[in-house]
Amino acid sequence: MMQTDLAEIYRNYIACLNRQDWPQLGQFVGDDVSHNGRRLGLSGYREMLEQDFRDIPDLRFNIALLVSDASYVACRLAFDCSPQGRFLGLDIDGRRVSFTENVFYKFRDGKIVEVWSVIDKAAIEAQL
Repeated sequence: MMQTDLAEIYRNYIACLNRQDWPQLGQFVGDDVSHNGRRLGLSGYREMLEQDFRDIPDLRFNIALLVSDASYVACRLAFDCSPQGRFLGLDIDGRRVSFTENVFYKFRDGKIVEVWSVIDKAAIEAQL
């Protein structure tokens, strides 16, 4: 069996997010996915992402660094966007901010099943 290229699957996942192509999300994310230790399931994960796009209308995921092996993807995502109202407990109110997120993903059968994410909140605070 050919080794699945998780980096390529991941790039397609990010493209899906940037298109907000929610019906296709299940191609990339498992039904029992968890985020930072909380089991959300596919529907809860989709709701979380949809809320992110409501809170940040100009949200775009940009891959800054990507490393993968047989079961895991590690990515540094870069953002340059204008969150509305409060974001991460900070009053952004539409101001443009740049920040990064370091994310690790565990894959099973070619789909994301666990996500661990840390957003660089200090970088945002320094811009306010």
